[in-house]
Order: sequence, then C-alpha cells, then structure tokens
Amino acid sequence: MRYFLLILVLCSVAVFAIAGKRGATSRKPPIEIFPDMDRQPKLRPQTPNNFFANGRSSQVGVPGTIAQGDVYETTPFTTGHVAGKTNYVDVLPVKVTLQLLERGQQRFNINCSPCHGAQGDGNGITKKIGAMAIVANLHDKRIVELQDGEIFNTITYGKNLMGPYGANVTVEDRWAIVAYLRSLQLSKLGTLDDVPEPLRASLKK
Repeated sequence: MRYFLLILVLCSVAVFAIAGKRGATSRKPPIEIFPDMDRQPKLRPQTPNNFFANGRSSQVGVPGTIAQGDVYETTPFTTGHVAGKTNYVDVLPVKVTLQLLERGQQRFNINCSPCHGAQGDGNGITKKIGAMAIVANLHDKRIVELQDGEIFNTITYGKNLMGPYGANVTVEDRWAIVAYLRSLQLSKLGTLDDVPEPLRASLKK
C-alpha cells in the first residue's frame, strides 16, 4: 500500500512539475492532453477547395434554407395567426383536397400516432408501454373547439408535455395534419346529418 501511495505522490509531483498549476502564465505553449477539438481540419470561407465539384469552400444554402437574421414571411399560412394580430385563424388557410388529407394522414401516422394513436384517441404505443401516462385525446371537446391556427401553433411550438415539431414537419405538412385531424374528429363525433344525402343510404347498410 505504501508503494502505491509513493508512486501516486511521485506521479502527482511529476505532473505538477511538467504542467504547472492552473491559472499560471507562461510563454511556452500549453501541454494538451485532451485538445478538445481546438485544432481540427476545416474549410476556410472564400478559399479554393477541391472537396466540392465547384472548387469553393463556401457553398450555396440548401433550397428552402433561411439564413440567420433573414425575415421569415409572416402570413396566416406560416404562423397560424391572423395577419397583424395575435388571434389564431379560425380555419386552415389552404384548400382541403383528397391529396391534402392523404398527406395529412401519412404525416399524422408518422409524427402524431406514436403518442395520440392512429385514431387520435390518446392510446398510442407510448402510452401502452408506459412511457407516457397522460396523452391528450384529440376528440375531447376542448381540442375539437380549438381554432385551426391554435392546433397549427401547438404542432409548431409544442405544449405542456408535447414537444415542438416545427423543425421536423414543414409548414405545408402541419396544415395537412390539421386537416386530417379534423376529418378524424368528424368521423368520430359527426352525425348522420353531416353526411350528404346521396351517401346516407350506403352508411345504413
């Protein structure tokens, strides 16, 4: 045991003698045991580089990229708010088509159904395996009565235990999800009076 302590003391003295104490100044470059990526290969802006086909280090942004500091177009479509106000839009500012609903169903199943369930009733896989005890039932009266813009806002920024999906889901797909959610709610809470007259007979069969 005493040999271990002796070796430990000698090693400590050696490290102190070589590296010095923390905060001391010296003209000699520091000893870096872990450089922590202080020096690494990188591309210098506006310099030639053979890595890219055009030979430039600075590349044009990916289509759709918004540079930091650029003004993002603030319209009811991009924000879910009435133009110039903090009020949410009542109905989604896009035309509802079969293609939109199909896209909304696809995006809903990917992003929303793990928690809210395929039917939107809050019985997704995360609840079944116990990962989340409380998940909102999207057919609750409180959510059904929300404005479309507020649902869009919740998808974008999250709310309570729900995280934001603005970075994962495009603006167009967020509105598609809202449209599909409304169709889910209508299928669950709708009445026969909501069905067009020519289609009612087929439902009774």
